[in-house]
Amino acid sequence: MNQANENGPVQTPYERSAYAPHQEDLLDEALEETFPASDPISPA
Repeated sequence: MNQANENGPVQTPYERSAYAPHQEDLLDEALEETFPASDPISPA
């Protein structure tokens, strides 16, 4: 069993690769919901 650390549960490379497409979908959805914005994003 994976041990949890202070940053959360330890993930195997397989778990990370399975999660990545879902995370990309969430980021895309969040980006779509923020546009059109009244203020443009500022480059860092």
